[in-house]
Amino acid sequence: MNPSITRRDLLQGLAAVSGGSLLGSSAVAQTAKPAWPSKPIRVVVPFNAGGATDIIARTVGEVLAKRTGQPVVVDNKGGAAGILGTDAVAKAPADGHTLLLSLSTSMLINQFLYTKLPYNPQKDLALVSQIAAAPVTLVVHPSVPANNMKELLAYVKANKGKLSYGSWGVGSYAHLAGAYMSKTMGADMTHVAYKGEAPMIQELIGGQLQLCFSSALNTKPFIDSGRLKAIGVTGKQRMDILPKLATIHEQGVTDDAYSIFGWVAMGAPAGTPKEIVDQLYAHLREIGKDPKVLERIAGAGFMPMMNSPQAFCENYQRDMPVWKSLVEAADAKLD
Repeated sequence: MNPSITRRDLLQGLAAVSGGSLLGSSAVAQTAKPAWPSKPIRVVVPFNAGGATDIIARTVGEVLAKRTGQPVVVDNKGGAAGILGTDAVAKAPADGHTLLLSLSTSMLINQFLYTKLPYNPQKDLALVSQIAAAPVTLVVHPSVPANNMKELLAYVKANKGKLSYGSWGVGSYAHLAGAYMSKTMGADMTHVAYKGEAPMIQELIGGQLQLCFSSALNTKPFIDSGRLKAIGVTGKQRMDILPKLATIHEQGVTDDAYSIFGWVAMGAPAGTPKEIVDQLYAHLREIGKDPKVLERIAGAGFMPMMNSPQAFCENYQRDMPVWKSLVEAADAKLD
């Protein structure tokens, strides 16, 4: 009677016949998995230190360093609306040790603003995760006789050529949304671009402007003190730091231009191995559960997301035509 053949006997026999290829291929598969991170991680922020994006990068980087056992160095590489730093990451080795933490401006919108962008965000960047949504507030000078979005639109329409709106730069959301409002209402509003939000807000408080879109981080103190009047919030979800302020969408004005929002996201050079991207996202997913991280993100006027690479890609493809149409409507070109 022949003895029964066990699974172990079969594997050993097959391995002998094939020269150990089965066991060998398994070992190769295990060793082929990228050893990440094997050295310090550099997170490039394409904006100057001290801003909200920088704060989030340092907050996330601090926890990521603890989880990976490798230092995480935040490298502020500001200039040219985020182009310099983003381009540096796009051209970096795709090994997961150089990452990008930036805004929708440099990762999406710039491709429609510049005809000679040195990188193609759709081809040169791997999308890892949207860290946080960045909706903004719409505020007006207290003298403007409007308390909600529909009243404001009616006022804008009735005062053709008499009103001014501010932005923190040509091509910014504040510029694009203001231009969209002006065009759709036939208002012929004057656009005034500033170097940053702070001077814009001061001009609005002083009455040189009538309205602007701006981050809650900058507007909340003046909303609370009554020096500015809040009309609404972009996106479709209320902000934690201004829970009583309704979204523009809630108010029945459902144009994509006001429902869309910017974001803070992490990317990597295109070609970064999927295994590394997945490992990185697994860390970010857990970091997104840290109460201190959530508190800092909310405190910066953002809303935590920490979504998956797939969800990020889907959102990117959904939002892209909206941003493109806003740029075209504003006739905004920067080169």
